[in-house]
Amino acid sequence: MNWQKISQIPFWQKVLAGFALGILAGILLGESATQLKPLGDLFISAIKMLVAPLIFCAIVVSITSLGGEVSLKRLSAKTLAMFMLTGTLASLIGLTIGSLIDMGGSMQLVATEVKERDIPGFAQVLLNMIPINPFASLAEGKVLQIIVFAALVGIAINQVGEKAEPLKRTFEAGAEVMFQLTRLVLKLTPIGVFGLMAWVVGKYGLSTLLPLAKFIGAIYLAALIHIIFVYGGLIKIAAKLSPLQFFRKALPAQLVAFTTASSFGTLPASNKCTESMGVSKRYSAFVLPLGATMNMDGCGGIYPAIAAIFIAQIYGIPLDMTDYMLIAVTATVASVGTAGVPGSAMVMLTVTLGVIGLPLDGIAFIAAIDRVIDMIRTATNVTGDMMTAVVIGKSEGQFDEEQFYRDETTSEPQLT
Repeated sequence: MNWQKISQIPFWQKVLAGFALGILAGILLGESATQLKPLGDLFISAIKMLVAPLIFCAIVVSITSLGGEVSLKRLSAKTLAMFMLTGTLASLIGLTIGSLIDMGGSMQLVATEVKERDIPGFAQVLLNMIPINPFASLAEGKVLQIIVFAALVGIAINQVGEKAEPLKRTFEAGAEVMFQLTRLVLKLTPIGVFGLMAWVVGKYGLSTLLPLAKFIGAIYLAALIHIIFVYGGLIKIAAKLSPLQFFRKALPAQLVAFTTASSFGTLPASNKCTESMGVSKRYSAFVLPLGATMNMDGCGGIYPAIAAIFIAQIYGIPLDMTDYMLIAVTATVASVGTAGVPGSAMVMLTVTLGVIGLPLDGIAFIAAIDRVIDMIRTATNVTGDMMTAVVIGKSEGQFDEEQFYRDETTSEPQLT
């Protein structure tokens, strides 16, 4: 085997090959393919090892770098506005697809007690953003608290000025070390993707998915429409760039997101992709962790809208225009309001069902296939983060268009 030729294969092609071979292994081996899951678990564990220190160092460096070049306030406002815009459009697409497809058919729910989740109020969400012990937040991987603390440290370094230069250089060095460690871990991506896809296909199979095929299909259809037309449209119209080139360079991160079902776990791959697109390292280090926490078009827009309609159809509960409006507004607001809450997609669905008075028992019915749905939800969220990085980055001069159209000449992830 010629390892030199293999090393020259583009990174995205290696990831795609692992994805396809994982599906094939799951089909051929059936339930035995679940024994390949440790390959995926190894990859996810390695990625989780990186997340907290990578986010902390990258956010501090991005704040100290951006602080003297652009208005951080304006950049933040534009980023959050984009999150809200795409979140609203995701809700509307979810409502449209859900209302056009009869997903329930003759299916009947089995009543199961489902306790309502403890959903924090807005004030509590704000309080939870402030780390009482920053070191504990880093150890426990509380990403939202890490982002807030890192941003405050970066702002303080800017305000102190020259006296804080040694600390600034320390964080810059720390960020470079984490980027290098990330390059090493990302080499495991094709193997991890292979193991995870083999496990998913082997565990669920067609027999498990067929009874809920219409529901799953509706969510996948809405997500693909959102990705292609909303994200692709914003790349074409707002950034005046090629959507095809964007999606080609975004593919590795999309595949990692799809297989891991983790926005935070995909951060290293997302960083690699946005920088290959020409987004400056300092802005991508700011927008991607923020997006992984707050930009949830798949979890907060599409999923609760379609799931609420699906549950209403199964229970035979009619929904009027007021209900649809409540679903759209609640789903959009909940995507930001539940930032940093574990199991956010389920929390958002609980909020949506509670607002329009649908039975929470319906959650138990769709929980069994949540992993399959979570894959496309996460891929949608991550694609939205990368689109925001490109569109806002270009509008703020944090973008290299020549790099965007440049083809990769190496198979290895380059984060510099």
